[in-house]
Amino acid sequence: MKAMILAAGKGERMRPLTLTTPKPLLLAGGTPLIVHHIRKLRDAGFTELVINHAWLGEQIEQALGDGNKHGVTITYSPEEEPLETAGGIRQALPLLDGKAGWFAVINGDIWHDFDLTELTPPARGKALLVLTDNPVHHPEGDFALAEDGLVSSDGAPKLTFTGISLLHRSLFAGLPRGKLKLAPILREAMARGEVSGLHHRGQWMDIGTPERLATLDRLLTHPLHS
Repeated sequence: MKAMILAAGKGERMRPLTLTTPKPLLLAGGTPLIVHHIRKLRDAGFTELVINHAWLGEQIEQALGDGNKHGVTITYSPEEEPLETAGGIRQALPLLDGKAGWFAVINGDIWHDFDLTELTPPARGKALLVLTDNPVHHPEGDFALAEDGLVSSDGAPKLTFTGISLLHRSLFAGLPRGKLKLAPILREAMARGEVSGLHHRGQWMDIGTPERLATLDRLLTHPLHS
């Protein structure tokens, strides 16, 4: 099964760090954020990766190359302007052909200790989302996870979408090319009972600000003191 790392954002909340360096290449624990993802995907058996990029994307290609030094194969999906999550996936679909139409997707600006081997296709539906407890900066959460494993946009309590998912290419069938957000597409699928979820109770961070990047750097550099 293939996996896609979303790395096309401009990282505006991370300025001035991202004025000259794309967010995926910012260091945490001495390692670029995107390399943490590549290693975890590789160790879980995902060795064919697709990475989209836009802002300073040539730096990402120069840093990672074909992926050989990390034990993976990387194909790039460049975007002239960021196409949002669904738009980026839609453009990359021809590169994501794989096992029964399923592929993994991970936001490039998160950090986690989720076991990616748990990303296995659900018995029914078109998406499997990994949800986690709501962080302080996002107390309202995103989606509700029912006892039967289905995810809905309504209901309580709500959990936060980690940005880790397993998606089926049919979810994007018939969508036009261009800028497209993923959340509305997922909500429509939820209304049809086509989205399942897993509750991750381990560590997860949205690396959306310089302060959170610094927190992660301390965690990875001095884990016993964090």
